[in-house]
Amino acid sequence: MKLIYLVLVFTILTKVSVAQNQVDTTNIDQKIEEDKDVIYKLFPTQNIWTFIKLDTRNGKMWQVHFTVEEDGNEGEVVLNSLSLVDAEKETNGRFTLYPTENIYNFILLDQIDGHVFQVQWSMEEEYRGVSIIF
Repeated sequence: MKLIYLVLVFTILTKVSVAQNQVDTTNIDQKIEEDKDVIYKLFPTQNIWTFIKLDTRNGKMWQVHFTVEEDGNEGEVVLNSLSLVDAEKETNGRFTLYPTENIYNFILLDQIDGHVFQVQWSMEEEYRGVSIIF
């Protein structure tokens, strides 16, 4: 009798643990579709206080800082104020950012024509910028 209970408990625990590991994929396609239509996206940096805000239509970017202190440094500074495409070619979701191993650098990809840019953020203005790789 103890063996039957032991097998029953083991079977139930196994089913419960397998059920917890299953991923619900019903909304994944919907999430991908929603991301195509967004104009602005925030990308985290390795600095917990800094994000990069990207206009996905044209490649304009801002460095965003936040703080939890009253007298802390918060706000936005421009990384790139110029559109990287002509106005008639702007499309939601055209640009996206990819982090690199360097804390201060990202790769910006134009997902339509394949152009690639190096994006460097910094607390110091002279070290911020965007340059074309290809």
